[in-house]
Amino acid sequence: MTTSQLIQQIKQKKSFLCIGLDVDLNKLPKHLLKEEDPIFAFNKAIIDATHHLCVAYKPNTAFYEAYGLHGWKSLEKTINYINEKHPEIFTIADAKRGDIGNTSTMYAKAFFENMAFDSVTVAPYMGKDSVEPFLAFENKHTILLALTSNQGAFDFQTKVVDESELYKQVLETSKTWKNSENLMYVVGATKAEYFADIRKIIPDSFLLVPGIGAQGGNLQEVCKYGMNHSVGLLINSSRGIIYASKTEDFAEIAAIKAKELQQEMQVLLKT
Repeated sequence: MTTSQLIQQIKQKKSFLCIGLDVDLNKLPKHLLKEEDPIFAFNKAIIDATHHLCVAYKPNTAFYEAYGLHGWKSLEKTINYINEKHPEIFTIADAKRGDIGNTSTMYAKAFFENMAFDSVTVAPYMGKDSVEPFLAFENKHTILLALTSNQGAFDFQTKVVDESELYKQVLETSKTWKNSENLMYVVGATKAEYFADIRKIIPDSFLLVPGIGAQGGNLQEVCKYGMNHSVGLLINSSRGIIYASKTEDFAEIAAIKAKELQQEMQVLLKT
C-alpha cells in the first residue's frame, strides 16, 4: 500500500484508527476456547465488526509466537483474511526486529513477502545497515521505533548526547538512509509534549502512536502537536477495544469502543 492510498482511506473513513490485535488466550471470551482456532476466531470477529471504523490493524507478533506453530498459523490466517476481505486496510507487523545485513533482509522477506504485511516495526539502534534492507522493498513501510510509550524510554532515548537528545539524533540520521521516504515512526502517546519537536525534524512522515486509552495517552493532545497536512497519524488502541468485553457479544462491544474513537477523530479532522 502506498502512502497516498493510506491517506485516501483516512479521508474516506474519517478515521486514523489502528486496532492492535494482541491476542492473549487468557483474556478471550470463554466460548471461543471451544473453537478449533480461538485466536483466529477472535480476530475474525473483531475485524468483521470494526473494519469500517479503522484504517489499520497491528498484530503484535509476540502474542502469536508465544503459542508456537499454532500461534504463527493463527497470525498467517489473520493477515490473509484481512488482505482478502479488506485489502484497503493498512497492516502492521509489530515485530520490533533489529539485526544486520542478510538477517534483516530475511526478516523483511518474512513479513513483506511471505506474510504480505504492508509494514513492520524495526528497532534502529544497530544503525543504517540494520534498517536499509527493510527499506529496499517497494511500497512497503518500515516503522522505526523513535520515542516509545514505556517508562524505560527515559533510560536511553531521551539522554542528551552531544547537546541533543538521542531520539532526535535517530530521527535526523534516519532521513539520510536510502529509501527513507518509506519510513514511518513509532512515537508513544504518553510522550505528547515531545510531538512538536519531532514534527520539526520529520514534518511529513506518518507516526504510529500507541498508548491511547489503557496507557493513559490523550488523543486531543497528540493531534494538537502531531497532526500534519495529511493527518500523518495512526493512533493505535489495543486493549481498550478488543478486550472491552468478555461476553458473547464482545465484537459488538469492541465496535462501540472503536466507534467512539472514530467519532472523536472525525471531529478532530474537521478542526
